[in-house]
Amino acid sequence: MTAASTPFDPASVLPDALLERFRERAAHHDRDNTFPHDDITDLTAAGYLALFAPKDLGGAGLGLVEVSLLQQRLATAAPATALAVNMHLVWTGVAKVLADRGIEDLRFLLEGAVAGDIFAFGISEAGNDLVLFGSDTDALPHADGSYTFTGTKIFTSLAPVWTQLGLHGLDTTSPDAPRMVYAFIPRSEEEAGRIVTRDDWDTLGMRATQSRTTELHGARAAADRVVRRLPPGPNPDPLVFGIFSVFEILLASVYTGIARRALEVAVATAGTRRSKKTGLAYSKDPDIRWRIADMALAYDALPPQLEVLSHDIDTLVDHGPRWFSLLSGIKHRAVTMAKSVVDDAILVAGGSSYSTGSELGRLYRDVLAGMFHPSDPESAHSTVATAWLGPVD
Repeated sequence: MTAASTPFDPASVLPDALLERFRERAAHHDRDNTFPHDDITDLTAAGYLALFAPKDLGGAGLGLVEVSLLQQRLATAAPATALAVNMHLVWTGVAKVLADRGIEDLRFLLEGAVAGDIFAFGISEAGNDLVLFGSDTDALPHADGSYTFTGTKIFTSLAPVWTQLGLHGLDTTSPDAPRMVYAFIPRSEEEAGRIVTRDDWDTLGMRATQSRTTELHGARAAADRVVRRLPPGPNPDPLVFGIFSVFEILLASVYTGIARRALEVAVATAGTRRSKKTGLAYSKDPDIRWRIADMALAYDALPPQLEVLSHDIDTLVDHGPRWFSLLSGIKHRAVTMAKSVVDDAILVAGGSSYSTGSELGRLYRDVLAGMFHPSDPESAHSTVATAWLGPVD
């Protein structure tokens, strides 16, 4: 929560009526494999894209604690919309994390969010398990300080609507090369032809994110939009911490929201299904009660963890090198918890959830995407093992 006092109510930004519209649309966007333009319009009108921007810029002035709660709430209605807008919120959240630490060089992100820019996250590359610490995209420097980027980015959420793409690439030609270059490129007439968005998103779940592949053919970032040049590999730069912290917290928030909704649907279903054998509602069946209790026990652990870690980021608590194990750990726990809760919800609901039109069927497919986001299970376990046992060598 923010410094003050009054508990933040996510319904003040995302009222029940709006969530119901999102939930109704989610089924259609999933079925038709379409982008939720209508959701983004509603979220923009609600000030959602400027949640992290300070009030003096016209934003909501929220911290990570409040935005995490909002993303949990949004994901109960439209997980794919929540995951898509997550990527915009990651960049604006990074700008907030840096500004809180006295670093203002990403202020243009917060100004842009208030002005209507939508930021996409162009980091993922096929086969690149270095993620933030390496890139197969070529970053070519120019005399005026600008860079042009050539390469292929995958999982570019918000593909139909983004106006600015935050990305990285590897500079191998400068005197101090190699350098990881982080920058922002606009989607503009000038860049037409240099940025190609493939229409290739037809997935098992999270279909409405439309996280299409982006080809870069010499796409240019102006000198004042080149925000970092860092040596490859792990780096203590605040930008790296900002990206990792906001990315992991908000991802964990989305999957925690999915678990919440699955639990709600299971409870509602248990109250309406009746046993032919006993004539009683399933909510009176001891096995069903045990299963739902088990789901609730797993779910209940995550929101408090998210609040504490978000609060620590908002208030500049220094966990030192432990930060990376804490952050990768909460993302891993949220995803595995959500998967387990959705699995159990389907067992409670029975065969009707096997239908593609079932909300639980959609949640089942959506929750599977969690395993593909960094940190993946292998990376999370390696990070935590190193934190507790030290490096292998």
